[in-house]
Amino acid sequence: MRKLIVAVSAVLASSVLFSSCIGSFALFNKVLDWNQGLGNKFVNELVFICLNIIPVYGISALIDAIVLNTIEFWTGSNPIAGNTVKTVKDENGTFYITSHENGYTITKEGQEGQLDLVYNKEDNSWSAEKDGQSVKFLTFVDENHVKMYGSEQVVELSQAGTLAYKAAVCNNTVAFVQE
Repeated sequence: MRKLIVAVSAVLASSVLFSSCIGSFALFNKVLDWNQGLGNKFVNELVFICLNIIPVYGISALIDAIVLNTIEFWTGSNPIAGNTVKTVKDENGTFYITSHENGYTITKEGQEGQLDLVYNKEDNSWSAEKDGQSVKFLTFVDENHVKMYGSEQVVELSQAGTLAYKAAVCNNTVAFVQE
């Protein structure tokens, strides 16, 4: 039994030493998201307790830490994380955001059509695509700056830069395709 404990400890230690990646913990988060979407807080709590007794949460966190996050570190993608769907509700309605390899797809509940936000690795830019039209809305200049679409203005990736970008859009100094 002692040899087994030493072997498991060595594997755990080496996986942490060789990967040096916290990772996205996609499997654990999928289990958690599933639990949170079941119903009211009492149902969620009962399922949460059961999943800890069984130990679904513990096993999923262990698989993430040892296997999936290591794969994510070496390959750049987590095999579980692809095509996740998040639901966002606000005063404008319910939106479904699906992540994929090159960006996100946003759909609004009750409406046809979708908006795709696509990252282009070749020129390090983001584009908005809808109904066959594509508009590049920003290009990364370096780690800390982006160039705004329709302008030569470069803004810093900071709170002040975000506010400047928002002001430019609101003041129509940046031309976006509107339908």
